[in-house]
Amino acid sequence: GTRVESPLLSPGQITFHFQTLKDDFERTVIDDSREAGMPMEIIVGKMFKLEIWETLLSSMRAGEVAEFWCDSIHTGMYALVSKGMRRIVEGRDPLEGQKHRCGMGNMFDYHSTGYADLDELQRTPQPLIFIMELFRVEEPWAYKRDTWAMSKEEKLAAVPVLHSEGNRLVLRKEFHQAAEKYQEAVICLRNLQAK
Repeated sequence: GTRVESPLLSPGQITFHFQTLKDDFERTVIDDSREAGMPMEIIVGKMFKLEIWETLLSSMRAGEVAEFWCDSIHTGMYALVSKGMRRIVEGRDPLEGQKHRCGMGNMFDYHSTGYADLDELQRTPQPLIFIMELFRVEEPWAYKRDTWAMSKEEKLAAVPVLHSEGNRLVLRKEFHQAAEKYQEAVICLRNLQAK
């Protein structure tokens, strides 16, 4: 189908529920965030492991439920994302058991996620169906806090966000508001340089 461009998601946090189904006759459920009792949160533009989710969610509006079929070329990282989420729900460290070795050692450790269904997905990459319910879109946290109250890391992270927000406002010919965003970014940079 055609890609729906939506002005909805500038960099910011989105909270959503999702179901992941196999594309088989039974539409076997792999994960269901409602059943797990934990919605998913991602920050747009932060290079989330499963890039396709960002694309899908960007075509949605808050309160909408949509179903997407995704080819195996886009679902290869799903097993690792799911493993991390399942560990969090179980109250375990999502990175627990990861080996910090290089090359061949990692190849031999890679075969098992600790979950049989996810191991199968890793062995045989396949199309998946994602049912998404987007229920909260938050403005970037950077704008909610006064510049003086932000840590060094927060200021650094705020600069590109403010810059892209300014660019978006320029395209809408809202020059005064754009100038305010750029000004705030400059203040963050000056504060960082002063330190």
